Order: sequence, then structure tokens, then C-alpha cells
Amino acid sequence: MSSTQLTQLMYCFCVLSALLLLGAYLRGAIPLFRKLFLPASVIGGFAGLLVGPVIWGEAGIPFPKEWISTWSALPGILIVPVVASVPLGMKFGGGGVSAGRTSANIIKMFGVMLAVLTAQMLIGLCAREFFMTIKPDLDLYAPFGFELSQGFSGGHGTAGVIGNFYKGLDLPYWELAQGVTTTTATFGIVGGMIIGIAAINIAARRGRTAILKKPGDIPLDMGKGFQSDPGKQKSLGLETTYNSSIESISFHTSVILLGCGIAFIIMNAAKTYKIPGLMQIPIWAYSILVMFVVNFVMQRVGLGTLIDNKTKSRIAGVCSDYAITAAIASMPVRAIMQYMAPILVMVVIGYVITYSFTMFLCRKFFDSCPFERGMAIFGTCTGVFLTGLMLLKICDPDYELPALNDYSVGFSFISVLNFVLLPITVNLLLQYGFGPNLAFQGGLLAAAVVLIALSSRVSKSVRAEERGWQG
Repeated sequence: MSSTQLTQLMYCFCVLSALLLLGAYLRGAIPLFRKLFLPASVIGGFAGLLVGPVIWGEAGIPFPKEWISTWSALPGILIVPVVASVPLGMKFGGGGVSAGRTSANIIKMFGVMLAVLTAQMLIGLCAREFFMTIKPDLDLYAPFGFELSQGFSGGHGTAGVIGNFYKGLDLPYWELAQGVTTTTATFGIVGGMIIGIAAINIAARRGRTAILKKPGDIPLDMGKGFQSDPGKQKSLGLETTYNSSIESISFHTSVILLGCGIAFIIMNAAKTYKIPGLMQIPIWAYSILVMFVVNFVMQRVGLGTLIDNKTKSRIAGVCSDYAITAAIASMPVRAIMQYMAPILVMVVIGYVITYSFTMFLCRKFFDSCPFERGMAIFGTCTGVFLTGLMLLKICDPDYELPALNDYSVGFSFISVLNFVLLPITVNLLLQYGFGPNLAFQGGLLAAAVVLIALSSRVSKSVRAEERGWQG
């Protein structure tokens, strides 16, 4: 890469930074954005889209075409360290009766999220077949429809995963699919917050919430997106290294990028030597597998304490913020508009099925705080982890209920599994078509429900054992 290209890349990040800051300002200044908890990256990305040449052509701010192309490609690159960071710092262990009960609840939370994710995949799959039947001139590309589950249950950051994966398969519509995923993610995060807050208000008035007796107001600082009181500002993370040697953030970033580098080496070797099966695995799938190994080795040799989850999450958050802003600012709006009818149908059905299915499963299989658990899962399955966290905090302001721990761990597992399922389902559809894929998704859904039911029986047995010990 030449000095000129590096300078242009720096310009791209400078503009994205300006858009992020603009988004943060608008989040704090506009009440609607505060109430919806829209991230600054989403607001800033749309600001860049609305004033740039993607929509207005020469009448908009004349961002060079090279910048737009770079922004379009950035999500697929920046999402790799985001995905790779997921296994880093994971610890496993513990035991006893109480641990068994907690594990059963975590598995149930994971199972509900898997069931909802699979249901969303089925909605998208059937929506494509429906529109191809009634309106074949739409010419929907083969894997159209998966963007619902990836946008709803993955959020804006997953748009980069879609773009990266399709681009790696040399599919010409990778940029369009990335834009469609960004669109469904936007509908998901906005609709998820609106529906979730409305559901909490209704449940509180009807006495269905465990703690909340009446809908409470969200703290102003949380709505604005910044904490102005120095006494309430939280630490970025633990400093696990001395900065006289290496900055803690530099250490964490280096470990994450090392895993990404090893993943690139393995992927390139698989392509160079044309190893069957391994050639089609996307880079982010390699990176997450490599990081599991890296994390295991670090834990075994006693270096696991050098990884701080908060620091790791902040690094992934920086990459995600820039990836989301870039993805939205470069969305191919004109191309997406021709698919707006099937997108809207998917989204509306997605809202209904996601909410009703989530709440049904939680009421059926959870004995403790089923509504609060359902809100956390619904928020995540229509937006991002933070959406679910915000809805849970409205119901449980001080996190007194056990839902937060079960939800957090369950979300980590479903995040990993989602990245594994995407290449499997897309390749299955591209090679064998609608029928086999429908059967596969249906089997996954059934397996998820069975997993929830079995975990529910385990938790009941544990409670009976606890009563026996107490007696």
C-alpha cells in the first residue's frame, strides 16, 4: 500500500470519526434518539448517508468514490477482530448443586435465543420463496432472507460478517446483502426498543413484572449516552500490564490481532493448497476457532489473568463503532429500495414471531422472572446485546434478579454458534436449494426446543435435590 493510499485511508477514518461524534451529539440532543437508545454509530452513519453522494449524487457532500468504496469494505475487515475477541477471556469451571441450577438456566436462555434465531431464518427463507412465486421479476439473489436473522439477532455489526462472507465466495451481490442486513438491523433495533418499552409498561400495570411496580424513568445520563458526573464514571477496564513495558490496551489488541493473523495464514494456506471444505470457511470463522485455542493455551499456562473482559470488549466496541458507521454511510440505497417490499414483510412478521415466540418459551420453561428474561432475549434478538441489557435494566434497575448472569453467558454461546451456522446455512442453500435448507432449519428449531425442555427438567431435579439437602 502506497503512502497516498494510507493517507486516503486516514481521511476515511477522520470523516467516520466526525460522523461518530456527530451521532453522539445528536443522541444527547434529540429526545427521540435518547428514548430509543440509538447508538451514536447508527445515528452518525445515517447522517453521513443522508448528506453524502450515495443518495444525492453531485448535490450531496462530495465524498470521493474511493472513500465510499473503502467504507463499504471496512465492515468486512473490522468485524474480524470483533468476532475473534469473543472467546478471549472465557473461563469454565465450578460445580455443585447451585452451579447445576445456574447452568440449566443458562442453557435455557441459550436455547430460547437459538429457537428465535432459527425461527427468524425460517421467516426470511419462506419470505424469499413467497416473493419469488408471486413476483419473480424481483430477481431476489439466492440467499436473500438470511439478512433478517443476521440483522435482528446480530445487529449492525453482522452486516460486515455478511459482506465479508459473500465477498469471499465471489458473490457479486455482497455489497447489496450487506446493505440489506444493515436495513433489517436498523428496523430491528428501533422496533425492538419501541415494542419492548411498550410491553414493559403493559406488564408493569398488570403486575407481571418481578420487581418493577410501575414504569420508571431511565436516568438522563444513560439516555444521553454520556456520564457527566465524575463520581459516577466507571473504569474502562483493569490494567493487567505495566505501561513501562506495554500498555494494557496494546497488549489486548496485540493478542486479538495475533489470533486474526494466524487465522489469515490458515485460510490462505487452505486456499493455496485447495483443501476441500476448508477453502469455503470464511476468515472470521477461522479467527474465532483460533482464538479459542489461544485462550485455552493462555489459561493453561497461567496467563489468563492478563485478559480483562472489559478491556477486550472496549477494543471490540471501537472496531464495531467504526464498522457500523462505515456500513450505514455506504449503504447502496437505490439498490435496496427495489427489495423494500419483501424487507418490510420480513420485518413485520419478524417482530410478531420474535416477541410471541420468546415470551411463550420463557413463560413455559422459566420459573423465576420469565418476563424479565424474555425482555432481555427479545431485545437481543431484535437489536444487540445492549438493547436486551437496556430492556432488562428498565425491569430490574439494580440487577437484583439472576437474569443478567444467565443472559450474559447464554448470549456469549449464541454469538459463537451464530457465526458457525451462517456459512453452513448459506452454503446449504446455494448448493441444494430451498427444501433441504428448510428441513435443516426446522431440525435446528426442534433441537432448540428439546434442549430447553431437557434443561427445564434438569433445573426441576436440582431444585428437588436442594430441598432434600435443606430437609
